[in-house]
Amino acid sequence: MKSDARIYVAGHRGLVGSAIVRSLQQQGYTNIITRSRAELDLLHADAVSGFFAETKPEHVVLAAAKVGGILANNTYPADFIRDNLSIQNNIIESAYQNKVNRLLFLGSSCIYPKLAPQPMPESCLLTGPLEPTNRPYALAKIAGIEMCWSYNRQYGTKYLAAMPTNLYGPGDNFDLNTSHVLPALIRKTAEAIRSGGTELTVWGTGTPRRELLYSDDLAQACTFLLNLDEASYNTLLVEDAPPLINIGTGEDVTIRELAETVARVLGFTGSLVFDTTKPDGTPRKLMDVTRLHTLGWHHTTGLEQGIRRTWDAVKDTLKS
Repeated sequence: MKSDARIYVAGHRGLVGSAIVRSLQQQGYTNIITRSRAELDLLHADAVSGFFAETKPEHVVLAAAKVGGILANNTYPADFIRDNLSIQNNIIESAYQNKVNRLLFLGSSCIYPKLAPQPMPESCLLTGPLEPTNRPYALAKIAGIEMCWSYNRQYGTKYLAAMPTNLYGPGDNFDLNTSHVLPALIRKTAEAIRSGGTELTVWGTGTPRRELLYSDDLAQACTFLLNLDEASYNTLLVEDAPPLINIGTGEDVTIRELAETVARVLGFTGSLVFDTTKPDGTPRKLMDVTRLHTLGWHHTTGLEQGIRRTWDAVKDTLKS
């Protein structure tokens, strides 16, 4: 991408979008287009269409989505499938109508079957049942992948779907009712320290394994993909397979190990208690990142380093 290319980042205030904007700015891009929800409601097709016609972005990063953890997905399943379908439908169609060059659609590792082979290659998409706790969200994201593939085949577009593993970072959601596992653990640990508690309750058995990627690493992967030379980029857009690539570390830890790492970083010296009445979710979700590594990208932020950076960025807020 040229340094003055018009790049629209949808969802620029979220964990992913804000990291992508930072990455683009650090790499010298000067024409980044953003809109807040108050300025542009992505659920409204006419508004999105008008925005694209006015701004004419050359490249699009679709990082806008309704996201949440197990509790949020179980409580608001209709919201998750309806809103995510609407957002991606509106943006992908408007991108096509306005001749966007490259579009990067961001999904989630939950698109893969609950009992997928580990690590999960891109080829295991739609080969088995999904994890029930986030099925509506996963189905919306699978539909987005299918849309990218369908538009590429019918219209010759160059839309790529990137599936990140579990993400975390300074811009994360730390609300215990809607957050994912790592920010929830950080919030719970901070509250236990503040209250002088001696126990930290963790949902489930502690045995499921999770792969976690620092948000700035994801952002660097996204800019790397958008900047691939034409020949390398086209290898990801073959006609007989979805235009899909995993983004992750290729490493995972148990929930127990994750909780222990958070406790160590924050300085919590009490004991962990596992609430086995709460769901575990998918037993393991490790991404096969061979395709991304072959192209030349690897993550650079270790888990403990990333948690420390996240805590340093949010501790004043969570301690208050």
